[in-house]
Amino acid sequence: MKKTSITRPCILFSFIVAIGLLHYLTPLHLPYLHDIYQRLYYLPIILAAVWFGFRGGLLCSIAVSISYAPHILFQWGGHLTVGMEKYLEILLYNTVGGVTGLLSQRERERTVELQKTATGLEESYKKLQHQSERIIVIEEQLRRAEKLSTLGEMAAVLAHEIRNPLGSIRGTAEILLDDYPPGDMKHEFIAIQIKETERLNRVVEDFLRMARPQPAELTTCSIQEELETIATLIANNARERQIELIMQPPTFPLRLKADGEKLRQAFLNIAINALQATPPGGSLIISATCHQSKISVSDCEICFRDTGSGIDGETLKRVFEPFYTTKPDGTGLGLAITRKIIESHGGKLTVKSDVGRGTSVTVRLPMQDAANGGTP
Repeated sequence: MKKTSITRPCILFSFIVAIGLLHYLTPLHLPYLHDIYQRLYYLPIILAAVWFGFRGGLLCSIAVSISYAPHILFQWGGHLTVGMEKYLEILLYNTVGGVTGLLSQRERERTVELQKTATGLEESYKKLQHQSERIIVIEEQLRRAEKLSTLGEMAAVLAHEIRNPLGSIRGTAEILLDDYPPGDMKHEFIAIQIKETERLNRVVEDFLRMARPQPAELTTCSIQEELETIATLIANNARERQIELIMQPPTFPLRLKADGEKLRQAFLNIAINALQATPPGGSLIISATCHQSKISVSDCEICFRDTGSGIDGETLKRVFEPFYTTKPDGTGLGLAITRKIIESHGGKLTVKSDVGRGTSVTVRLPMQDAANGGTP
């Protein structure tokens, strides 16, 4: 910027000096050349007006007048006819410099106003785009809330109409099972009946967990202890599937106010899904870290990373939808229930996946009890 501000005046000064030298060094018996030179003075005048506005154009025209006046007085001898024409030319220099500078300055001001308007419009567009994105998110939340509301009504009906008769059916089947020895066809049929009633009962339980509001029985929980419990519960399953289970505990104890039973349920759902998606020879890594502010720990992050086949983009968009599942015997409620539990604790559940490389499920929970043992 400084280089430009110095260069432009130097160019104008060079123009004026060069044209003045041409005037003073050219003999007077070549008047057509002098006519050309005096027209050349308009170049620096117009340039100054364009570059510096009204003041620039006027100052340059005055500088040209000062440079040109001695040539009229001393070389042309001040003849009235010739002098009058030259003096009118000087007047024209100043008129052109002032008018061109004024127009250029107004155009520059208009350009600045248009740029400000464009900037304002761009900011308004960004705000509208941000608000539009928020509206889409809110609409999605409303749709999910509507689904959950419908699910609550369905769960209430199911719990009333199915659960009690189902218990009676199972009890009767268990009594009948004792009347037939193992190996008998009827024994096998009754065993299948009991197994299917148990599966139907689990579906009803999943409905109830999804529809019921999560109780806020908050106590001080240790994240490390909860994860160690989960590791113990899934250890046998991991060995049977030939999957390596890797625990990466936090560097110091993380404690927060939470419903420990509900958190265990959420963590267990995620871990079981990860094991089911991982082939033999793969691994499941469970880690916990904290995010610290300048004063204290703000939240903790629990991550479940598997080396399974991953989830494609279309499926990834729908993994939290109730009843959506890719498993033949799944209900599609596991992750929906898990997210509801995490959100009831003020947390956030996110899933990232690379097809063919694995999936990472991250639970982020606020350290509500950071002041009472959450910090090292």
